[in-house]
Amino acid sequence: MQTPAKVLLIEDDVRLAERTAEYLQGHELAVEVAGDGEAGLARALSGEFDVILLDLMLPRLDGLEVCRRLRQRSALPVIMLSARSEEIDRILGLELGADDYLPKPYSPRELVARIRAVLRRAVPSPEGPASTLRCGPLVVDRARRRVEVAGAACDLTAHQFDLLWLLLEARGQVLSREQLYQRLRALRGQPPGTYDPSVDRSIDVQLSKIRGTLAAADPRAAGLIRTVRGVGYVLDDAPEGAA
Repeated sequence: MQTPAKVLLIEDDVRLAERTAEYLQGHELAVEVAGDGEAGLARALSGEFDVILLDLMLPRLDGLEVCRRLRQRSALPVIMLSARSEEIDRILGLELGADDYLPKPYSPRELVARIRAVLRRAVPSPEGPASTLRCGPLVVDRARRRVEVAGAACDLTAHQFDLLWLLLEARGQVLSREQLYQRLRALRGQPPGTYDPSVDRSIDVQLSKIRGTLAAADPRAAGLIRTVRGVGYVLDDAPEGAA
């Protein structure tokens, strides 16, 4: 019998946590609940869990800060849960490294589907041909979620890794910000979404951070991701201006 995936639910609403845990356990998931941010972060860093469900509004340490500190030490999948529907919260959560974001009130059935989707992405793929891609000094191993530049490992958030993978997968093809947004949703097992141009800034910021991380590992990687003005972004090792 397959061992159930272990879920850490960081939620201070006791009744909601109990109902959610009961539903998830009925779908072959093992659940532990932490009632505040500090306790949740400590348990998340224990290495005992496969996925974290993280409420945004928590006592002692809010969800955004928990995610930020967790990402400094772990690539554990994180799904943020929040009654706050402001777009800035979703953007901040993804920028800090959350793998997905689900607004409250959420469907328990959809939550299970989101959990299974992030778990599938976290498991090494048995398909060899598309699991590792290269461009110049850059090597991205999707199965191990590992990025190397000239042999040096680069630390990226889960969101940044997915953006880099999509650009590398479409090597030489210019992708608009909206295309990146929709492909990110597809990569995460989500249906197409209504695109809001305010997402542009989030994508720009994340790609700028990715460029800086790659260039810090090897200056030759500085120009791999290029902006095509008025269109979007392209990744390849062609000389500047060739795209």
